[in-house]
Amino acid sequence: MMSLPQHLQAIIGPQSSAQARFVIELGRKAQVPILSFSATSPSLSPVQNPFFIRTAQDDSAQVKAIAAIVQAYGWREIVLIYEDTEYGNGLIPYLMDAFLEIDTRVPYRSVIPPSSNNNEIAKEISKLKEDHTRIFLVHMTALLGSKLFVLANNAGMLREGFAWIFTEGLSDLEDRMGSKVKDSMQGVLGLRPYIPRSKHFKDFKRRLKRNLTSSKPNIKITGYVFGLWAYDTVFALAMAVEKASIVHSKFLKKNTSQSNVDLAALGISEIGPMLRDTILTTKFQGLSGKFELVKGQLEPSSFEILNVIGNTERVIGYWTRQRGLSQELDDNSEVANSNSKDNLKQPIWPGDTTEQPPKLKIGVPVKRGFDEFLKVEWDPRTDKPIISGFSHDMFIAVLKALPFPLSFEYIPFMNKYRQSAGTIDELIYQIKLQNYDAVVGATTIVANRSLYVDFTLPYSESGVSMVVLLKDDDKNKFWIFLKPLSLDLWVTTFAAFVFTGLVIWVLEHRINGEFRGPPDQHLGMIFWFSFSTLVFAHNNSLMEPGEKLLSNWSRFVMIVWIFLVLILTQSYTASLASMLTVQRLQPTFVDVKEIKKNGYFVGYQKNSYVEGLLIKQLNFHRSKLKPFSTHEEYHEALSKGTQNGGVAAVFDEIPYIKLFLAKYCSRYTMVGPTYKSDGFGFAFPLGSPLVPYISRAILNVTQDRDKLEAIERTYFSSRGSTNCEDPSASISSNSTSLSLHSFGGLFIITGTVSLISLLVCFFKFFGSHWPTLSNSNPESSFWSKLIEMAKHFDRRDPSSHLIERNTSMAHPIAGPRVIEPST
Repeated sequence: MMSLPQHLQAIIGPQSSAQARFVIELGRKAQVPILSFSATSPSLSPVQNPFFIRTAQDDSAQVKAIAAIVQAYGWREIVLIYEDTEYGNGLIPYLMDAFLEIDTRVPYRSVIPPSSNNNEIAKEISKLKEDHTRIFLVHMTALLGSKLFVLANNAGMLREGFAWIFTEGLSDLEDRMGSKVKDSMQGVLGLRPYIPRSKHFKDFKRRLKRNLTSSKPNIKITGYVFGLWAYDTVFALAMAVEKASIVHSKFLKKNTSQSNVDLAALGISEIGPMLRDTILTTKFQGLSGKFELVKGQLEPSSFEILNVIGNTERVIGYWTRQRGLSQELDDNSEVANSNSKDNLKQPIWPGDTTEQPPKLKIGVPVKRGFDEFLKVEWDPRTDKPIISGFSHDMFIAVLKALPFPLSFEYIPFMNKYRQSAGTIDELIYQIKLQNYDAVVGATTIVANRSLYVDFTLPYSESGVSMVVLLKDDDKNKFWIFLKPLSLDLWVTTFAAFVFTGLVIWVLEHRINGEFRGPPDQHLGMIFWFSFSTLVFAHNNSLMEPGEKLLSNWSRFVMIVWIFLVLILTQSYTASLASMLTVQRLQPTFVDVKEIKKNGYFVGYQKNSYVEGLLIKQLNFHRSKLKPFSTHEEYHEALSKGTQNGGVAAVFDEIPYIKLFLAKYCSRYTMVGPTYKSDGFGFAFPLGSPLVPYISRAILNVTQDRDKLEAIERTYFSSRGSTNCEDPSASISSNSTSLSLHSFGGLFIITGTVSLISLLVCFFKFFGSHWPTLSNSNPESSFWSKLIEMAKHFDRRDPSSHLIERNTSMAHPIAGPRVIEPST
């Protein structure tokens, strides 16, 4: 039960958002303006409560400024810590939406009741520390916030690697805190509404300090921003009362029988609506700046970005809606609305460092050999690790392609003797154990690893294959002259030689004396004439004028046939020469089954996932596996052979094999199937918000061929013989014999020409002799006539001597002849 004074014109207050809800309802019932300079929760809306006037900025006005800071420093995760009150809860939906816009994840929200004691707050802080969270946003009132920072500092969470931001509700904490709280907030960033340092402001501050310290010398002025808003609120109310000419006011009472009434029985102010409207239209230049109410609350202004250093607050920049972040408020540069950390002065972070948190702990493998991919050395002066190699350079190039900065430090995965602390699988598992934030190196993307880490897109090809020793293939050289042509091509060529010789014999038998004689001479002529073209096709000096073909059809057939023989012999010569000069080496093994069947040893790279692939996928027994670390160990084991304690093959990822072959390509080759993997990638914790950004940056780098090739040349082009021919490519390209398919068209043309010539000859012969034979022996059978025709065909053509004489006189192109060997 309560009563209101009869001459009440307005209420200034209350100070907290929790109290304000009740008082706002009271003002609504009584139609009395409620002015508050400290109830800043966005859940209290002047639009929904017409008699509530907020003479301060809504807390949501600072949300975009906070998001700009988070975006500027590239923080992809942030934890919210806020008090469980109307003031604390009201801002959270606005923050969540703002962080969603800049793609920053909020993995956890820590809600602390204002009544929590130190033990309860310390327990919540310990939980945050165990989660390895490093970026925090604190939205609390000064009393609870001072406890939080002291306890967080005691827990070691305000040291190097952490970042803290506080909202404007804690901006006055610096003015009232003791030395212990000051020490706990070193390096913290904060926001505060910008207050113009006008002459009016400076004079007021000087007078206030003089008046207060004259009676109490040790007093300190606190409540910097809210105090100025309070002064402007009283001044605005006084101006409104004067402007409305209000002298006395009274309430229309609903119940006068008792002095204390409930809310339902409250009276209604007569001048309340008029006074409210007058306050809403009041404008002046106050101590806190321009006083102008928009939709019932103070117009949002610029914000100062503070950095707590020592006993002071250092302003490192400003934020405005028009320009975003800037180092100076009156910055007239042309860059508009930029959220870059370069637009802020260098802050001093917790731990008294200028290195931006969080600094990612990047695990790198320590191993012997294959330094081209990753090499760990030690600075003799600082004793800090120096990392180099292809994977390192790719990671640096990727970081440069990110739209935000990313601070990191390399931590080698090693023991106290600076030797490898385990396998690559064990290194990657350290991410799940939260010992590392990421792993950089030649780490292959495989299924079992993706169960506890997230990989980026691959930045290099991969896959597993085997490399084996090359050896001389002497046993196949005895019959190597047969290898240039395939079996079907040999058979077809032989048949074509015989057929062509037979066609030439038929065409020349009746008219050319050199094609006549006993049957054995006929058979010899058929084979000799056709096969001798192998020599005639290349050596025209063996053609003599006396050795000629008399039939034009024979000459036509020979022209086409010699063309085919020329192409065939040239191809045969080239293929045989290639086999004799190039194909001298063959891989010792080409099949994994053969190696397993004979029980030979195989090698693999030490501490790689290939060991598991050999055992689980290829079913090798562990006792048959030998680990190696360097190129030289690969070379030594393979060169020994299977009989001298060596290995039959070495299994490794293709980038490593290519690097090995670049140095030893003349002695080894890569054979067998490729067991696919997704390539080399960078590993991050499951659900890391950095993975999509890193993956997109990898695409930008790998698609920039000039940049990628420059990195590759640094580590790979200078190693070994870059012009060394790949033996496996030579074997593959030269081991195939010439097939019939390659010359099918030529054989068809030659056969068609020969067949046409033969048919023309037969038709002419039958056309000239069949009628005569039929008339002389009309009663003879068909077969008798054919036999008689064959006898006629075997006889020499009576006009052949005229053909020979005319041909000799005309000096025709000489055809091939049988050349007896010289003695």
